[in-house]
Amino acid sequence: MAKTAPITIDVVSDAVCPWCYLGQKRLDQALAAAPEVEASVRWRPYQLDPTIPADGLDRKAYMEAKFGNSGRLQAAHDRLGELGRDAGIAFAFDRIERSPNTLDAHRLIRWAGGSDEAAQGRIVRRLFKAYFEEGRDIGSHEVLTELACEAGMDAALVETLLATDADRDAVRAEIETASRMGVTGVPCFLLDGRYAVVGAQDTAVLADAIRRVAQAKASGETLA
Repeated sequence: MAKTAPITIDVVSDAVCPWCYLGQKRLDQALAAAPEVEASVRWRPYQLDPTIPADGLDRKAYMEAKFGNSGRLQAAHDRLGELGRDAGIAFAFDRIERSPNTLDAHRLIRWAGGSDEAAQGRIVRRLFKAYFEEGRDIGSHEVLTELACEAGMDAALVETLLATDADRDAVRAEIETASRMGVTGVPCFLLDGRYAVVGAQDTAVLADAIRRVAQAKASGETLA
């Protein structure tokens, strides 16, 4: 087995992106398939639609305005449902009533990351599941505080911080940085800050990319 070096994986994603949820599951599977690689995973913010008001929008009306009534949305949901089942996701799009602004969800993810990698991973997974499987409004401060508690965070501190502007500008700055780097779609997996894998790629493809980057780093090579 080729020697590998520890790498970082920065995942640029949005909590209301179904492909990002799928990507999170496939990343977990890819890392499990490449146990020889020591990888540190960090979650980075992105907003599919930062213009959504703070209190969100009615999801049905929002999606109809965005996709129309051509059947494209239902076809996408059907496809995601199929892919989700294979990855262990029970997408329940019909349970989602609000399309939230995700800035506060990203603030929560950022705060979790200030604690440790595992805490950040827990809140990311909890946000995805809450929105896509339980239909919860992850733009609501009450819901975000509950999810933080479930993920082992200090709920009282989170509740206090959410009522302020803490880290709003920092999150927006990170999103701007991703845009300047050329990130136009999510999920985007940045491997060791040098190589990008865009989209919810198959587990085997992602695992192979992780191995190749870790091996190249160990040997001092640069991938083409």
